[in-house]
Amino acid sequence: MDAAAGRVVAISISREKGTPKQNVSMAVLVEDWGIEGDAHAGRWRRQVSLLPLESIESMREKGLNLRPGAFGENITVQSVDVRGLRSGDRILIGDAELEVTQVGKECRAKCAIYERVGDCIMPREGIFATVRRGGKVTVGDPVEVVRRDGSGGSVGQLCTESRGR
Repeated sequence: MDAAAGRVVAISISREKGTPKQNVSMAVLVEDWGIEGDAHAGRWRRQVSLLPLESIESMREKGLNLRPGAFGENITVQSVDVRGLRSGDRILIGDAELEVTQVGKECRAKCAIYERVGDCIMPREGIFATVRRGGKVTVGDPVEVVRRDGSGGSVGQLCTESRGR
C-alpha cells in the first residue's frame, strides 16, 4: 500500500449504548445493519460512524489525552479528507462498502470534551454511513472513496493499486 494512501487506524465498538467504545483489531460489517456486536447498529441512517485521525490529533493539540474511539466513532481513518465527502459517496474498506448518509451531526447536549476545551469535532467532521455490502474490516485496511457521480478519486489519496482495481 502506498504510504500516503488512506487507511484504517482503529475500529471501535461498544456493546451497550452510553458506554465508551473499545478498540478491536477487526470487525464484521453486516449489510443494512452496521458493525456486528455494536450497540448502535440497526436499520437506520447512522449504522457506522467514521472520523479522521487528524481531527483527533487536532484535539490532542488542545491538551486532551484522547484515543481513537473517544468521540464515539466506529472507524478511525487516516489520510482521508472526510470534509470532501457528501451523502451518496461510497467508502470501500476491506471487504465492505459503505454509503455516506450524513456529514456531521447535531449534538443535543454538550459532551465532556466540549465542556473541557470549548470544541467538539464530531458535529463538523464525523461521517455517518450505512453498510451497502457487508464484510470484514481490519486495522490497516486501505480506504477508497468513490464519488456518487461514479468518479473514483480521492478526497485524500486512494489505494486502488493495492485493491487490484
